[in-house]
Amino acid sequence: MGFEREDRHALLRVRADEYVRVALESATKPYPVYAMFIATDDGPYPTHRQAHPAFYGSFDWHSCVEMHWVAVRLLRMFPEETPGEWARSTLDQLLTPDHLEQELAFFQEPQHRGWERPYGWGWLLTLAYELVTWDDPDARRWWSALEPLAYDLEHALAEWLPKLTYPVRSGVHSNSAFSLSRSYDYALRRAEHGDRHLLDAINDAAIRWFEGDTEYPAHYEPSGSDFLSAALCEAEMMGKVFPEHRFLPWLDRFLPGLAAGQPAAIFHPATVTDASDGQIAHLHGLNISRAWAMTQLADRLPADDPRRAPLLASAEWQATAALPQVSGSDYMVEHWLAVYAVLLLAN
Repeated sequence: MGFEREDRHALLRVRADEYVRVALESATKPYPVYAMFIATDDGPYPTHRQAHPAFYGSFDWHSCVEMHWVAVRLLRMFPEETPGEWARSTLDQLLTPDHLEQELAFFQEPQHRGWERPYGWGWLLTLAYELVTWDDPDARRWWSALEPLAYDLEHALAEWLPKLTYPVRSGVHSNSAFSLSRSYDYALRRAEHGDRHLLDAINDAAIRWFEGDTEYPAHYEPSGSDFLSAALCEAEMMGKVFPEHRFLPWLDRFLPGLAAGQPAAIFHPATVTDASDGQIAHLHGLNISRAWAMTQLADRLPADDPRRAPLLASAEWQATAALPQVSGSDYMVEHWLAVYAVLLLAN
């Protein structure tokens, strides 16, 4: 089996039911939980579920948003292959106006204005885009409830990006390029409907930060808790920002060894020694997110480009190493890994 887009979609069709079930179980599992808030007095303090009645499960807020997206994306792509009644009923219980008003109120508290920025914001806008572009009566209702929170984070992101002098080039949540990429489709749709403020902020930031990058030192990757490749995330993002005639020479300068499978460090699956360790477990996500970025790069290259074959071969190799961990593995993996599997296979 190859690893072109149609091959990835065929594999996802087979696994769609499994992935939706994992997502729904995780999104409604309240414990264990990594609760975060900034205290400004002696309390009493709300529980995580009280503060986040829509996104309380999946160990932490951004993972819960991700699992909502997994369910929505697969319901939309494969309505006959997924547990639709269960999924729609669960999303109906979670994505209510009251619940989303409470979520918005949390982010509007001054001490929480930067909470989950930028990673969780990017995934929230990914979910928003999925809902607003789906012609489905349930999706329209869920989008109506989510819309105020999406607009609030959209404007906060557009205001923050010009202030961020330097990008964050990490392999974890703070990575700037990945969060811009997650926000991009939503921003593009808003621009198509007459509001360019977020799209312009994203494009301006990406060009300001990354246009001059050359010979990126990807041979130093990965770090011990990475679930993203800083090099590949940046390349994937610039493939969205630049038209082909600017992107191809930029990529030549940025990662000049791709056609030869270099640097080898990003072409070989990372080794995971303990999936019960939440940080080491990130490396399963690194393998899948690398595969996603590589397939996206391959899709943007001309059919005869010598970089396509090694990118797709490595993507399949790394996906094969990590996809079996999406379900039936340790909860430190299972509460989030499905989102990267769907990101890879659905695009």
